[in-house]
Amino acid sequence: MSTATRPTAETPAQTLPRADGVDIMLLLEGTFPYVSGGVSSWVNQIIRGFPDIRFGGVFVGSRPEDYGPMRYQLPPNVVHLERHYLHDPAHDPPPRRTASARSALAQMQTLHEAFRQARAVPKDGPVDPDVMGRMLRETIDAMESGAMTEHELLHGEAAWSYITDQYRTFSTDPSFVDYFWTVRIMHAPIWKLARIARSLPPARAYHTISTGYAGFLGALLKVATGRPLLLSEHGIYTKERKIDLFQAEWIRDNRGVFEKDVSQLSYFRDLWIRFFESLGRMCYAAADEIVSLYEANRLRQLADGAPAERTRNIPNGIDLPRLTRVRAARKDGPPPPVLCLIGRVVPIKDVKTFIRAMRTVANERPDAAGWIAGPEDEDPAYARECRAVVEGLGLADKVRFLGFQKIDELLPKVGLLILSSISEALPLVILEGFAAGVPSVSTDVGSCRQLIEGLGDEDRALGSAGAIVRIADPQALARASLDLLGDVARWQAAQTAGVARVERYYTQERMFGAYAELYRSALEAPDRARSKR
Repeated sequence: MSTATRPTAETPAQTLPRADGVDIMLLLEGTFPYVSGGVSSWVNQIIRGFPDIRFGGVFVGSRPEDYGPMRYQLPPNVVHLERHYLHDPAHDPPPRRTASARSALAQMQTLHEAFRQARAVPKDGPVDPDVMGRMLRETIDAMESGAMTEHELLHGEAAWSYITDQYRTFSTDPSFVDYFWTVRIMHAPIWKLARIARSLPPARAYHTISTGYAGFLGALLKVATGRPLLLSEHGIYTKERKIDLFQAEWIRDNRGVFEKDVSQLSYFRDLWIRFFESLGRMCYAAADEIVSLYEANRLRQLADGAPAERTRNIPNGIDLPRLTRVRAARKDGPPPPVLCLIGRVVPIKDVKTFIRAMRTVANERPDAAGWIAGPEDEDPAYARECRAVVEGLGLADKVRFLGFQKIDELLPKVGLLILSSISEALPLVILEGFAAGVPSVSTDVGSCRQLIEGLGDEDRALGSAGAIVRIADPQALARASLDLLGDVARWQAAQTAGVARVERYYTQERMFGAYAELYRSALEAPDRARSKR
C-alpha cells in the first residue's frame, strides 16, 4: 500500500514472463504482485534494489476469485512468474491409482510423523534438520515415484482406514464428517506444493517471504535441489494465522453447550493452528538463513523452533532521498488536522477503532478529518461494516475512504499517521511517514514502540516521534492524537525525532547491504543437489 507504484492492469496469463532458470526464486504467499501492502512493497523494493539479479516468483494463493489484477508493475529483472491456487479444484489432476494400499499407508505415516516431529519443538528444542530433511526427502520420493498419490489420500481405502483410525485415537470432536473434510482440505495443498516444486525452473537459491505454505514449498525445494533457502519473516506467520483462526467462523465446534470450556480451543481450531506451526518449523529446519525485522520477532522465532545460529535481524529501510523531497513539499505552519490510516481495510488493521476514535477527535476539533487510504477489496464485508460505523457515528463528513493513494501526494497533506492495528511487524508506512515529516500514533504492536520511542539509549535520546497506545482503545487513540495536534512545539519535536531516527537507522542502503551479503553467499554456495539421498 505504501509503495509509489500504482496498480496496473493484469498481464494476461499467457504473457507472464518465463525463463529456463533464475538466480533467486521468490516464494510469495498471498502477496506481491497480486496483493498490495507493506510486505508486497518490500518485495517490490528488494527486486528493484538488485537489478543485476534475475528473479523468479511463485505466487501462491487460495482461489483465483480471491485476487484481482496485478497491483504492481513487474520490474524488468523479474524474468519468471507463475501463479498457483491451493484451494482451486479446477486445477486438480484427474484421479489415478498407482500404489498398493500398503505402500500408500506407509508413506502417509511417514508424512504425519514429519508433522508430529515438527510439533514437538517447543518441548524438545529446535527441529533436527537432518531428521526433518530425511522425512521430507522420503515424502518427496514417494510423491515422485507414485508410491503416495493425492488420489490415494483423498479416495484410497488405505487412507480411509488411516483417517478413521486417527479419528478414533486423537479427535475430541464428535463429528467424524467434519474431521474427514478437515483432513482432506488440510492435506490437499501439500500435493499441489509438491507438484509446483517438481515443475519450477532451476534456481541458484530460494527466498521465501514467510513460513506457512510458501515456507513448506521452500523446504521441499531445499531438500529436493540442495540449493540454499533464505527466509524473511515480516510478521510471524504462525502468530498471524492464529489471529485469523481465532476469528474464523468457518471452523466448526460441535461440542454441546455444557461441554464447551471458554479456556480451551475447539479441536478443529487447535488442529489448524498445530498444522501451521508444523509447517513453520519445517521451514525453520530447512532454511540456511532466517531473517526477522527486529529482536522481539527473532526471539519469537527461537521460541517457535528456529535454530539460533541461523537467525539475524535486518530492519526495513526506506528510500530516503525520495521521501525527503516529499517532506520538502509540506507547507510551513501548524500541522494539518488530518489523521490518516494508510493500509488495507481488513480486520487486522482494526479500522473500526480508528473510526471510533475520530468521533472523539471531531467533537473536540471540528476542523479535523480522518482519511483511510487503502484498498477495500480484500475483505469487502469488513469494508462495508467500517462504512456502516462511519454512518452510525455521524462521521460521513469527517471520515473519508480514499482507496489506493500515492504517498508522495498524500503525506504532505497529513498531520498524523495512525496505526490502529492488532498485529504488525516493522511497518514501512511508519518509516515512510517519518521521512516525509509525519509523526505517528500507533498501537503497541510489533516494533511500533521501538520505531516511535527508540531502541537503546542512543536511539531513545533522539526523542519520541509520536505516541503509543493500547490495542482497541479508541479513547486513548483519540486523546494521544489530539494532544499531539494541539501542541505545535511537541508535534515539531516528534517530527524532528522521526526524521533523525530514519536517517540514522532505517535507510534502504543499510537494508540492501545486509541482503547483498545474504544473496552473495547463497548464489556462491556449492551445488549439493540431493547429496544426502
